[in-house]
Amino acid sequence: MSQSYNRGLVEDFGRWREFTAGMWAWIFHKFTGWVLIGYLFTHIAVLSTATVGTGAYTETIQSLESLFIVRVLEVGLLAVAVFHILNGIRLLMIDLGVGLEAQDKSFYAALIVTGLIAIASVPTFIEGVF
Repeated sequence: MSQSYNRGLVEDFGRWREFTAGMWAWIFHKFTGWVLIGYLFTHIAVLSTATVGTGAYTETIQSLESLFIVRVLEVGLLAVAVFHILNGIRLLMIDLGVGLEAQDKSFYAALIVTGLIAIASVPTFIEGVF
């Protein structure tokens, strides 16, 4: 006799409390992957302005870099890329059987290192905006 498991409704937001570190790592990894794909397409769109004229690309980059929100988004992009890389390395190590007992700790370490790198990068990205 087989048993079925009631997974609940998607709308049951109380289920988020049941998520373990591994589930959050999976969600963040998928989210950061999609953000990086979105950035790739945006990057290609901006680069395509280089073929329009001699000054169009330079003007586009200078106008974007002068916006405070773009500088903040660059810090966010760095954080997304760093987390995705660190979590990817964590997943590779787990797939190889290294650190299986410390999966939660390695996820939290990836979050902390990502936060530290993002905070340390703020002066570099934000300087000259004001």
